[in-house]
Amino acid sequence: MFVTEDFKLSTGWFRESPNTSDRPAGTEPSLLVIHCISLPAGSYGTPYVSQLFLNKLNINAHPSFDSLRGVRVSSHLLVDRAGQLIQFVPFDRQAWHAGISEFDGRTQCNEYSIGIELEGTDATPFESIQYEVLRDVTVALMQRYKSITLSRIVGHQEIAPVRKSDPGKYFDWQFYLTEVSNYFNQTNLRDDL
Repeated sequence: MFVTEDFKLSTGWFRESPNTSDRPAGTEPSLLVIHCISLPAGSYGTPYVSQLFLNKLNINAHPSFDSLRGVRVSSHLLVDRAGQLIQFVPFDRQAWHAGISEFDGRTQCNEYSIGIELEGTDATPFESIQYEVLRDVTVALMQRYKSITLSRIVGHQEIAPVRKSDPGKYFDWQFYLTEVSNYFNQTNLRDDL
């Protein structure tokens, strides 16, 4: 897996979200933000997350969707429970995933970050295949964008702590970051993690 010249992943599906904008001139991604989402909450395998990111969600399909009326969001990637990868926004553009956010004293995280959603909730464990795909995607992104280091991989709750709690306490940060680190240690492709 690698990032192609059109700033898409070489594997997975691409569905173009309208919820995107240009990055500021000269800005490359330097932050990776991990999220989780399911619609309705705790329901997996539904088409609703993709529909939300494409502005095609039928608000009347479930009572909990009423709070999403008029919401315009997207992530760069979604990893579903079976490990299927869907890309919604090319990496050279902003996806509208972070909202009001701040990292390391810098606001507007959408401008300089890549957002990855895992299908899930912040109150349940994630699937092994999701960690495998997330590791592979992270490695591909870190090979392309040298400013993304292990210390610049965060959860949504770290950049918007008052508003967000995802990916939550069941996301195994130690396992995930160790898997990414082990890949680079074995391949010697980067020594600046």
